[in-house]
Amino acid sequence: MPPTLPTKALVDGSWLDGGAGSFPVCSPQSGELIADVTRCDAQDVARAVSAARRAQPQWAATPLIERVKILRRVHALFAERAEEVAQVLTLEIGKTVAEAREEVIEYAAPAWQKAGEEVLRHRGLSFPSTQEQTNNKRLVMNYRPLGVVGVVTPYNFPTDISSIALAHIVAAGNTAVWKPSEYAPISCNLVAEIFTEAGLPDGVINVVHGLGDVGAALVEHPGVDGLFFTGSTATGERIARAAALRPHLLELGGDGPFIILPDADIDAAVEAAVNGCFYFAGQVCTSAERLLVHEDVHDEFVAKLTARAAQLRIGDPASEDTDMGPVRNEASLRRIAEHVADARDRGADVVQFGKEEGLFFPATILTGVTPEMRIAQEETFGPVAPVIKVSSVQEAVQIANSSDLGLIASLWTRDLATAWRVGEALQHGTVNINETSNYWDQLAPFGGTGKSGVGRELSGWFLDTFTEAKLLVFDLGDGELRYDRRAEGGW
Repeated sequence: MPPTLPTKALVDGSWLDGGAGSFPVCSPQSGELIADVTRCDAQDVARAVSAARRAQPQWAATPLIERVKILRRVHALFAERAEEVAQVLTLEIGKTVAEAREEVIEYAAPAWQKAGEEVLRHRGLSFPSTQEQTNNKRLVMNYRPLGVVGVVTPYNFPTDISSIALAHIVAAGNTAVWKPSEYAPISCNLVAEIFTEAGLPDGVINVVHGLGDVGAALVEHPGVDGLFFTGSTATGERIARAAALRPHLLELGGDGPFIILPDADIDAAVEAAVNGCFYFAGQVCTSAERLLVHEDVHDEFVAKLTARAAQLRIGDPASEDTDMGPVRNEASLRRIAEHVADARDRGADVVQFGKEEGLFFPATILTGVTPEMRIAQEETFGPVAPVIKVSSVQEAVQIANSSDLGLIASLWTRDLATAWRVGEALQHGTVNINETSNYWDQLAPFGGTGKSGVGRELSGWFLDTFTEAKLLVFDLGDGELRYDRRAEGGW
């Protein structure tokens, strides 16, 4: 743990107090106060946006390879400090220390290196002249940065999601104003401390802290040219309305259908379901939210899942052998409890492991779940495995596609043709075949359909969102016009 925890806002390279006092950050495991973090207001947001606008032209004019070298240094420093960031993550959001290390070491720190390498390969295009019968024209498309991008990130992967976003945004020559979740501001500040040391100029990334009003002020500020948000669908819809005519990338909720067909490897599916349902206490947008199990293997799967869930070690997330810690806040706890209670009242059978105390919710398996129950219709975002028995592949696909959300689905079958056809039929941004829903590849496109979001993040898809394609048309003027300028059939 670092000797002191950073609790201020970062504006134009200086750590400052916000104008709205402070807010407490408490441990979800013990309830004890970790620190009071400065709370910003709309004026602080305006100062941060102004700083980003001042810094952006010079940052965009910085040679690309120099920008990339700075990103590489961020990666190196981040990797050196990975353990202290992971320890603060565990303290702040209740992620087990193993999960926190995975976030920081495997995802967050490398994002800066990957973004640098990606922008070096963000290619332009040249086009042939087709409108006129001449060899004088040259059409070249390249990319320009948007300007200032507002970044609003969630608590469940506070250093990972923010690093992916910020690294690609600044790699492309943009500047940013970042509003981390109020539930994970300290670990994000530890990341922000690295920026200046790595050589990132003042004002390129600014950090403002606070509650929803700060995020709203950032989204609505006229000086913000683009927006990135990961979080709830309800908030994402409000941001989409406010972001009209501005590029935006929204990664929102998931409905997590996890389909198990009769020929599946049941033991492997059980292990994947444990990961999909109970990783970070189910607080992942790609969690397995509905387990659609064919009736031929339903009883075997439930028995094995129940036995495996009974082995989960639930408790202090800082302990090296803990498998699952608490949920992050009271709102999450209430929603999970309401979904389970609704299912129980409608006839579902409930098996739980662990105690319901403080912000801990037991690892829960529900059987007899039906599609009209709230837990089958809404994102639970908690440590619950709702099992729906299905009688056919067609029924499973119909239930899976009945949601407005469409982020990631998981499909379990040994038959290639079935995997291919069902994978095509599922209306989701990603379908993982014989893999948990909580699997992502950092160089592949990530995003959903319907109300699961807008656009795709990661790798070049991120750069495409936060740059503008710009076409340069040259007439060289040095060639003899030998043909009619009008293209045949062109106009």
